[in-house]
Amino acid sequence: MSSVDDADLWARETEQAVLDQAVVLAPRLGWSPAMVRAAAQAAGLSQGDQDLLLPHGPRDLAALLSRRHDDRAFAALAGVDPASLKIRERIARGISARMEAGAEDLEACRKCAGFLALPTNSDLGLKLAWETADRLWVWAGDTATDWNHYSKRTILSGILIPALTMRWFDGRETAEAFVADRIENVMAFEKWKAGKDFDAPLRKVTEVLSRMRYGART
Repeated sequence: MSSVDDADLWARETEQAVLDQAVVLAPRLGWSPAMVRAAAQAAGLSQGDQDLLLPHGPRDLAALLSRRHDDRAFAALAGVDPASLKIRERIARGISARMEAGAEDLEACRKCAGFLALPTNSDLGLKLAWETADRLWVWAGDTATDWNHYSKRTILSGILIPALTMRWFDGRETAEAFVADRIENVMAFEKWKAGKDFDAPLRKVTEVLSRMRYGART
């Protein structure tokens, strides 16, 4: 194994070791620089190693926590065949798995959610929600490469953020009911949208511009 591989392995393993400590310490210290330092010390890191490994401190650990919960959720979904489910069932199952993956670290998630809710961290919260939404859609079998690729992930991110928050603070039943209602709303909108030709105005403009450029068809 090369020195680069050794360094990468050390970084991955040490990140997870610090995150393990953070999950334990966050309920008492909050999702804060002080918590990061305490977690790093518990994992045996010097200040220099901590700065190298986690230059953004709590933000880096928040991202690691979200991705750990993503991995945990998809491990739980490994035995589910998404093709056997309707699309709405796939998304509901995926969101539920993601909520329960985080609920295993409930108190830490509550502290992290408060941290991500701060205006200075909202960009990170949106980025992490998008990552989760993308993985859920890929698992659900989405292959769209046009604007639908982005709209699906944007809509699902808008469901995930409040759903996870509800799961952490209001419990599973409330969160599951919220998700079911939002998916129903989205499906109703998609059904309505399917009967509309939103590209018609664009095609009309294109046709007019084409006639102006090339003349009327004969």
